[in-house]
Amino acid sequence: MDSRISSRPAERDISKSEFKGNLSTRYTLDRAFEIAAWAATGIAVLILAWLLLTILIDGLSTLNWNFVTSYPSRNAENAGVVAALLGTAWLMVLVAAFTFPVGIGAAIYLEEFSNDNWFTRLVEINISNLAGVPSIIYGLLGLAVFVRVFEPITGGRSVLSGSLTLSLLILPVIIVATREALRAVPNSLRLAGYALGATRWQVVWSHVLPQAMPGILTGVILALSRAIGETAPLIAVGAAVFISFAPEGLQSQFTAMPIQIYNWVGRPQEEFHHIAASGIIVLMSMLLFMNAIAIYLRNRFQKEV
Repeated sequence: MDSRISSRPAERDISKSEFKGNLSTRYTLDRAFEIAAWAATGIAVLILAWLLLTILIDGLSTLNWNFVTSYPSRNAENAGVVAALLGTAWLMVLVAAFTFPVGIGAAIYLEEFSNDNWFTRLVEINISNLAGVPSIIYGLLGLAVFVRVFEPITGGRSVLSGSLTLSLLILPVIIVATREALRAVPNSLRLAGYALGATRWQVVWSHVLPQAMPGILTGVILALSRAIGETAPLIAVGAAVFISFAPEGLQSQFTAMPIQIYNWVGRPQEEFHHIAASGIIVLMSMLLFMNAIAIYLRNRFQKEV
């Protein structure tokens, strides 16, 4: 074979000046992207700070213990949020009780026990799609199923119907987050458990789940944070706009903080706008309290692991 003939394509010589020019352009683009990212972050933080400052200025003047412990009233100076606050507490406790075992159990089955077949893939695709469905669709589903079909069990427009509807809303988020946390656990940990003679369930329960629990709790935090601020599904299932008593059971009528705030914001009187801002402060405080508990549990699991 002639030494002048080669099967390799001819390589183009790149001069030093051309290489330096490309490198400079890359550094310029990198710097421009960094500036754009910081600018976007700064704008978002400034808008959030402005919203929080506006709410605090409008709401702190009417936020007092009487506001927290009073029931709604047609007079702004006598109105309070105790009914909505207790209704939201009922909803969050029931939603957590429904979604935590069901969501984590479904994720464990899909990730650790199910076979790779068409049915499993169909379920995974549907779960991913349900995570992006608008919340009002879940509200209409809850109205048709929990309020009307299962009215003898749920009591119709009740706390149970509202909590089940919100549970359907956040279940896909918890399942997806739990599966990602389980995938992050090294496979060598599973193989070590099998090598010692443990069953698959023993490996999952004793080794995989404790390692994944911090990530799972992060997903639960995000899911409950979404549920506590939802308004459209609760309006669809019939949450009361004005109610002068606290829920007494699963089949009781209820209202929630987002519904109460929405009602006050829609009033033409300026006084109701101020107490709506106070309600937003109470709702954010409740959300921060819930997140603090979840973050504490997550950090505790991280230390134990």
